[in-house]
Amino acid sequence: MLLRMSTLLLRTLREDPADAEVPSHRLLLRAGYIRRAAPGGYTWLPLGKLVLDRITDVVRGELFAIGDQEVHFPALLPADPYRTSGRWAEYGDDIFTLADRRGAEHLLAPTHEEMAALLVKDLFTSYRDFPVTLFQVQTKFRDEARPRAGLLRGREFLMKDAYSFDLDDAGLRDAYARHRAAYRRIFDRLGLDYTVVRAMSGAMGGSASEEFLAATPVGEDTYVGCTACDYAANTEAVVTRAPATGDPGAQPSVEVHDTPETPTIASLVELANTRRLGGRDDWTAADTLKNVVLSVRQPGTDRSEPLVIGLPGDREVDLKRVGAALHPAQVAVFEEWADHPELVRGYIGPQLLDKLGIRLLVDPRVVTGSAWLTGANEPGRHATDVVCGRDFTPDGTIEAAEVRAGDPCPACDDGELTIRRGIEIGHIFQLGRRFTDAFAVDVLGPAGKPVRPTMGCYGIGVSRAVAAVAEQHHDDRGLVWPAAIAPCDVHLVVAGKGLQLDAALALGERLAAAGLRVLVDDRTHVSAGVKFTDAELIGIPRAVVVGRRLADGYVELRERAGDGRTELPLEGLVDQLVHEVRQERASLV
Repeated sequence: MLLRMSTLLLRTLREDPADAEVPSHRLLLRAGYIRRAAPGGYTWLPLGKLVLDRITDVVRGELFAIGDQEVHFPALLPADPYRTSGRWAEYGDDIFTLADRRGAEHLLAPTHEEMAALLVKDLFTSYRDFPVTLFQVQTKFRDEARPRAGLLRGREFLMKDAYSFDLDDAGLRDAYARHRAAYRRIFDRLGLDYTVVRAMSGAMGGSASEEFLAATPVGEDTYVGCTACDYAANTEAVVTRAPATGDPGAQPSVEVHDTPETPTIASLVELANTRRLGGRDDWTAADTLKNVVLSVRQPGTDRSEPLVIGLPGDREVDLKRVGAALHPAQVAVFEEWADHPELVRGYIGPQLLDKLGIRLLVDPRVVTGSAWLTGANEPGRHATDVVCGRDFTPDGTIEAAEVRAGDPCPACDDGELTIRRGIEIGHIFQLGRRFTDAFAVDVLGPAGKPVRPTMGCYGIGVSRAVAAVAEQHHDDRGLVWPAAIAPCDVHLVVAGKGLQLDAALALGERLAAAGLRVLVDDRTHVSAGVKFTDAELIGIPRAVVVGRRLADGYVELRERAGDGRTELPLEGLVDQLVHEVRQERASLV
């Protein structure tokens, strides 16, 4: 393949676009890989499409290697299967919906579990047809409220999704392990620095899931790692280590105190120590029980209900963690105070919530026998020694508190958690039988009785992976593509005209004929300085400069990563470059 920049659909930009927030967005726009077409939607220009296709080829090759079979589902889907599965209501405003001319409802597919289950139900009738895994590379759609960060949060994106079907849970575990290993090979080949973390299943459901997160300071996902073991988890999936329970009857009786003008935890702690409430002057925020009211709406309903989250006062509620724990319910900050005068804002305690019919979920640190300084449900009053299991009984526990650096690791005794940021590039799930149950997918088993298959789901954000690689592989001059996915193998920069241009084109044709992908900057209306700047911005692994030393039979080889520069004789250069590229390709397979 030989591309000539004089005719290539390419416009590089000298300045960062005003609306580009993260490095990948800025550089992919500036280097001419993508162009914004609409909020959350991008046109792939020729160089960008080459990178996208090369990532797709890596993904597709690894899935073929483990026996997956490629299909292609429609992007425009009928609503009925998603109503049957319950996800039409669960997705809510996150999906694009429309009606056809006959009034039938449809959606633009966010994912295809329903279609995969129905396809297997349609075609397979016997246990002899299993196991089977289907995959596709397909455009998906999400109605993002605030599209941002270029390819990282868009409304239209390219995904690979695979769906495994097995007859038993052991088969599902094997399929999950195969895809997990394939994902590691894929992301290794893409040159990504990533971490596999425990995750929540969300709208997919299922018994187990893990995310693959590419490390970057601009990542929208926060995850933790342990300083002493290999534990890693999305913050939504972090499990809090609960303290030991105690005897509720061993605690002193509740005592109510006047605590005027203490609507905040800080003001309450200060007053409690000054006045020695409960006979103590060592109160801290961690000794108080904060009761945060949230509004919860179940899918398919218009009515919200209050929910109180009880947690130690030195912690804040993390709404993402609450949303993950309560999915598919929608969670928001409570605003309906006028409709609930029984909730005394700033002085809410857990003691009366059951009588008010308001659900209380508590942090795992709030265990039976623990005593707290908390609201007395009266304006300007708090209570000491409010004991869990005696003075209030929670309706359950919830992982709702923010996770902080230095928290103890839930998996080992010696480690502490560190907070990191990343981009989700892959997610794998053990779905189980949610979708085969929904559509009654049954096949004849080996014993002559019906067997219901179990499913796994395995997704990779292909277009998002382009941005993730760009985030990790760039410098202050531009992109620095890994060889595995660079749009071209060699960038020929013509530093002059006449013989130099002729020599560069001849060299490019010989390299292309040998199977290399070559970009030639044969533009005659721009200076050599602009060409060098564009070469660094575009980020192809090696550039060959055909310039003033051509008369002596030499060209200059510039390595984009590491800034290496070497003068090489033109004679034998083709053989050398072909050898290097072939070695690179062999090492990446």
